[in-house]
Amino acid sequence: MARISWLKLIFRRKVLVIFTLLFQMALIILLIAGTGRYIKYSYWVFTFLSITVCIYVINKHEKAGYKLTWIFIILLFPVFGGVLFILLNFWSNTKKMRKAHNLNIAESRDAFYLPGNRYNELINIHPEFKTNVHYLQEFAGYPVYGNTRQEYLASGEDYFYKVLRELKKAQKYIFLEFFIIKEGLMFNSILKILEQKSAEGLDVRIMYDDLGCFFKLPSDFREKLKKKGIRTFVFNPFKPIVSSLQNNRDHRKIISIDGKVAFTGGLNLADEYINVVERFGHWKDAAIMIEGDAAWSLTLIFLQMWNLGEKEKDNYASFFPWKENIIEHTLRGITENYKTWGYVQPYADSPIDIENVGEHVYIQIINQAKKYIYINTPYLIVDDNLLSALTLAAKSGVDVRIMTPHRWDKKIVAITSRSYYRRLIQAGVKVYEYTSGFNHGKTFVCDDKIATVGTTNLDFRSLYLHFECGVLIYSSETVLDIKDDFLGTMQFCQEMKISDCTRNALQQVVQDLLRLFAPLM
Repeated sequence: MARISWLKLIFRRKVLVIFTLLFQMALIILLIAGTGRYIKYSYWVFTFLSITVCIYVINKHEKAGYKLTWIFIILLFPVFGGVLFILLNFWSNTKKMRKAHNLNIAESRDAFYLPGNRYNELINIHPEFKTNVHYLQEFAGYPVYGNTRQEYLASGEDYFYKVLRELKKAQKYIFLEFFIIKEGLMFNSILKILEQKSAEGLDVRIMYDDLGCFFKLPSDFREKLKKKGIRTFVFNPFKPIVSSLQNNRDHRKIISIDGKVAFTGGLNLADEYINVVERFGHWKDAAIMIEGDAAWSLTLIFLQMWNLGEKEKDNYASFFPWKENIIEHTLRGITENYKTWGYVQPYADSPIDIENVGEHVYIQIINQAKKYIYINTPYLIVDDNLLSALTLAAKSGVDVRIMTPHRWDKKIVAITSRSYYRRLIQAGVKVYEYTSGFNHGKTFVCDDKIATVGTTNLDFRSLYLHFECGVLIYSSETVLDIKDDFLGTMQFCQEMKISDCTRNALQQVVQDLLRLFAPLM
């Protein structure tokens, strides 16, 4: 019996995938090393290959940081670097994914406008927001909505309570999309409600990223959910192939309930997010709950991703929650607090197109700041565009503050992040580290007028490699709630000085070297 268990362990998918990847890497090294006997010929072949790759990289529509990193790798390893780039990039079948993604966007575009179009209404009342609204609606394809109540959730505990409460109210469907799911109090409590709702006949779906859950879920997890009547989609299954396609992960966190209520933010479904278990101290996170028209937008963003992998395509409009009672939709929102709700514009970002929506949302907010901009991010590894925008704002007299963790989950990322502190602090940006634990929130708030809560970190992976989402909020009391949370959390932070970033010459050299590889982190 023990022998059977051991064999099962050996042949488990995770072990096989890791073994296959190691085998491929060893094979590549042996292949390159084997050219030694033909060094005279192989040298010129690989030199020509490396030059060709460098020309391709320079002319590719890509961030300058990626270009510099790859050229540096090729110069450092003239033989291995060029071959590695080819293996990572030309074994990737992104064309098929891109075609399917573009088709889903085209088929769902009209459905986003079912609650109406508030574009002209907003820019007439608040012309200062025209550039933000126009970019996301007219170019990126994500409309702005009114009739939406927002509730900022400043902790995982608040989020967990509200999610359980709203899930119990579901009447037609529940959609969940997460980067990480881990069995425990948080997920098991949610699963219990999902199982009950599925038994009542609701359409219940869970989508999760395969790499994000690779070591966190049992191999039969999908089958367990299927038996409970819960439809499951595993995004971008991790395959034992050396390919850059494995970098494109679904980092979104979305819960949609009947298309009327939705959640997004930094929280995954694991117990550390609600501080049931301790991981890197107290876990500080943030999310947003939206109720009304804008929740429909996050529902469509979920369905776009779901249909990216499913063969049966959904009729997007069939999920519209007010299609049978347009009067209810028209009258909804006429409440005592309606005028304080402002406008809401959910958005999504994809790594398989050439548009960096998340980055552009952030840069627009930074460039528009007149008084202050407060930022929460667990990682701070940015390219020159964001770095220049942040430093220029500070030099122009804007109060720019960035809050990061003091207790990091990745040591190398922490060292690299602190290398960016130097330039920011020298320009007048105030950088704070949350000393009570790990700050995982992703929020921007500016001038008491505009804010965003979402899933996008200030690092290369989130900004350029992952599928992400967020909610942009205009002229709402929720903006002030996000600001108050930032200022309240500052009492648990320490302000960083130049001396904290680099204590000696060796540390600075290490930081500068790590920054060369920042786009790959």
